[in-house]
Amino acid sequence: MIRSDLRNIAIIAHVDHGKTTLVDEMLKQGGMFRENQVVAERVMDSNDLERERGITILAKNTSAFYKGIKINLIDTPGHADFSGEVERVLNMVDGVLLLVDAAEGPMPQTRFVLSRALELGHKIIIVVNKVDRPDARLDEIGNEVLELLLDLDANDEQLESPLLFCSGRSGTASLSQYEAGKDLTPLFETIVNYIEPPEGEEGLPLQMLVSSIDYNDYVGRVGIGRIERGSVKVNQNIMIGDYHESKKPYMAKITSLFQIEGLNRVPVQEAKVGDIVWISGIENVTIGDTICDSSNFEPIPFTKISEPTVEMTFSVNDSPFAGREGKYVTSRHLRDRLYKETLKDVSLRVSDTDTTDSFLVAGRGEMHLSILIENMRREGYELAVSTPRVLFREVDGNRYEPIEQVIIDVPEESVGVVMEKLGTRKGELQSMHPQGSRMRLEFLIPSRGLFGYKSEFLTDTKGEGIMNSVFSGYQAYKGDIMRRNTGSLVSHETGEAVTYGLYNAQERGSLFIEPGTPVYEGMVVGASPKAEDLVVNVCKKKHLTNMRASGSDEALRLVPPKRLSLEECLEFLADDELLEVTPKSLRIRKRILSNVMRAKGRNK
Repeated sequence: MIRSDLRNIAIIAHVDHGKTTLVDEMLKQGGMFRENQVVAERVMDSNDLERERGITILAKNTSAFYKGIKINLIDTPGHADFSGEVERVLNMVDGVLLLVDAAEGPMPQTRFVLSRALELGHKIIIVVNKVDRPDARLDEIGNEVLELLLDLDANDEQLESPLLFCSGRSGTASLSQYEAGKDLTPLFETIVNYIEPPEGEEGLPLQMLVSSIDYNDYVGRVGIGRIERGSVKVNQNIMIGDYHESKKPYMAKITSLFQIEGLNRVPVQEAKVGDIVWISGIENVTIGDTICDSSNFEPIPFTKISEPTVEMTFSVNDSPFAGREGKYVTSRHLRDRLYKETLKDVSLRVSDTDTTDSFLVAGRGEMHLSILIENMRREGYELAVSTPRVLFREVDGNRYEPIEQVIIDVPEESVGVVMEKLGTRKGELQSMHPQGSRMRLEFLIPSRGLFGYKSEFLTDTKGEGIMNSVFSGYQAYKGDIMRRNTGSLVSHETGEAVTYGLYNAQERGSLFIEPGTPVYEGMVVGASPKAEDLVVNVCKKKHLTNMRASGSDEALRLVPPKRLSLEECLEFLADDELLEVTPKSLRIRKRILSNVMRAKGRNK
């Protein structure tokens, strides 16, 4: 059976190349909104964090209609840390739209997601987006994409992929760079005519691979996937298991069935081959499971997801201020929340440690883990996290470490300082060429060499540098890297920071707190320019005498403190420090809070 009324496609691209904005316009022109309906910009970015940061974190399904044909669209993340989302949803589609920025061209993540699509044999439609940018390089982009396809061993059909020129913001597409588009009709026509409709045997027993999981408090876990064979109905008896036989197949009953139309899930009684469906009623369904007819269990192989490269320790908050601001503070709460996250995020690994109050959490990168931490603190969790560590591998007795491919666009005057800094972090320059008035540098660098570098990079390039990285592979251990050349200003006692104490402390380094901030012994209150920690007393008050000059206290001028974001805190952390995360505060602290005990440990 060929479903000529249906097309399943994913939109893949590097971060910030305009996927979500283009999907907005496809939905508008695909008739999914009323003419007078008020629609938010980047309507697919439904998560608060996605809206704040302007990035897609979770892959999401939607659909549009063109000439009676339903086009299922999957909007995928562009950031390398969330590539696990992309890898698993590619199982549900028959083709991909590859978006490439008209000025930046193919970037690291473009290469990564495209290689995955090519491996699965998907048809590719190349879309050069943001053609209305003043610095667009339309003549060169097509050649750069062709070089990338050749590089990735694309087959002859994939090398002949159609090329379109789009502006996602204006909602226009054209088959020629010399013609201005009027609407997205050329894009819809190319999708309908070039991407093959799904096909399969409708008369055979049901077979469906679960590629994604959702969770609902009312119905529990919801399995999302594409029907590969047969059909499915509400109240049908089914059998669930996985290809690797890690669990014994078991029986279940489908209680409800949904399909997506626009942004809404619509209940249906039946779905056929090629449909992407939401199935509830299966208690322990996980990503990679196969749902089959109860009379015939035939599991489908699941694409192997790339392994995590970075690990952190999540533990119960045991600081003097523990329990003041959080709703969930115990190890039981922390453990349940972390293991619940692994049900939805296939790139995340959680494991128990020797102690009951700490857990090892491994992910694709610092941002992958920082998004999890940020979501947890917004839900009311209170916890402490360690500095990120890379995961090494042992091969034939030799130590191997993860390597990142980094592409940097900087003004010419910043090239020297960037090369110097990355050189000290064991970065190896692969290529360097001008890009307009800027320079593009490509490095291979150990993942641990990038920890703590981002804020330094922005300072060195006066905020004009653009840095992107993607996991490249494992190479032999490159040697020791000095991660931080600054020390910490550590609070001497517990109390409340006062202007007089902060005024004296600011001469020692830059402060992170302001007057009135509660502090405790061992809490980090600032950064010292020297490579050693300094203990400062920010609670110290001025001694009172009977001789006071009027206005002397008002003369104390404090430098405004540096406010650290969650990512900046993780970058700043030293090996002997922890980050205390609560719904209201981020506090960096020493693992050993007592200044005396720390000094004794150093002297041993």
